[in-house]
Amino acid sequence: MGTFRYLCMALLFVAAANGSALTLTDKQQTQLKQARQSMGLAENEKLKRHICLWDLSGRSGPVYNGATNLRVDLLRYDVDISLEAFTNEGVLVASLKNGHCDAALMSGFRARQFNRFTGSIDALGALTTLEHVNLLLRTLAHPQLADNMVSNKFQTLAITPAGAAYLFVNDRALNSLGKVAGKKVAVLDFDPGQSKMVTRIGATPVASTLATAPSQFNNGSVDVLPAPLIAYQALELYKGMEPAGGIVDYPIVQLTAQLIAHTDRFPPAFAGLIREVAADSFQSVQTALEKEAGRIPSHWWIPLPDEEKRDYNSMMRDARIKLRSSGYYDPAMLSIMKRIRCTLEADRPECSQSAE
Repeated sequence: MGTFRYLCMALLFVAAANGSALTLTDKQQTQLKQARQSMGLAENEKLKRHICLWDLSGRSGPVYNGATNLRVDLLRYDVDISLEAFTNEGVLVASLKNGHCDAALMSGFRARQFNRFTGSIDALGALTTLEHVNLLLRTLAHPQLADNMVSNKFQTLAITPAGAAYLFVNDRALNSLGKVAGKKVAVLDFDPGQSKMVTRIGATPVASTLATAPSQFNNGSVDVLPAPLIAYQALELYKGMEPAGGIVDYPIVQLTAQLIAHTDRFPPAFAGLIREVAADSFQSVQTALEKEAGRIPSHWWIPLPDEEKRDYNSMMRDARIKLRSSGYYDPAMLSIMKRIRCTLEADRPECSQSAE
């Protein structure tokens, strides 16, 4: 199950919410100086790089505007980035591959093709809360995992949370996996894992694009739409829930935005600093996401009994293991996320099992 145009809206929201001024600590400034020296840059010589961004509104959108503010901040540290906005994420990905972009900000789903390790963070049910995400990002910023952030010609420079995705349904009775069987569920047309997941629970996957998924839900073409909470207001998903639908109160995936870069254009010391600074921004992003969740009227929430939660967890775990076996998810990342789940939720049945 996946996200669509509303995922982009979530990324826009995160970028706009995280627009506070960048100030490096003394330690980070020392790291930056060392990184610059490793690149052979003279004192006060600008490090220039071209960064591409996915923003549905182009140069007038919040992602681009937030990055513009960041560009000004970076100039104080002799880092000069040029920016380019893409309204089509597929075109952005192609522009990174052909070398036009030094780095590109994209969804975690798209990032998987560049780095299966970090691209597996958005695995179904792997992280249940923002607390889990925070612990993971802190873990990934550790130098011991730096090699995992690199995959051939590309590396993951930064990861930021974009909020949890929930199931928006047009019928409140669809509050269990058994009841979703036979219903139509929107899935991303470029992500085969989603179709497999929907088929496993006996539902019918309906291929959708970033542009069509919200309207498919709102006009009744699909019964179930996985989406982050920001989509409720931004894409008017309440229209598809009226009069008897709602939001199943259990997150199915934690979404991320990831900055993917050419490995040879950002040396390890510089890449490590970027990941550390990104991890430090977590609190402001969390505050913004929680504020957005609080805007949804309480009557839309569909409570999920503990027994159903266990069924969801079991189903998503089975799906992760199968997708890992097929090479879709990265085993090392799944193992790290399991340790995080069992650190924060030691009573989960999976914690006594060896698989994953």
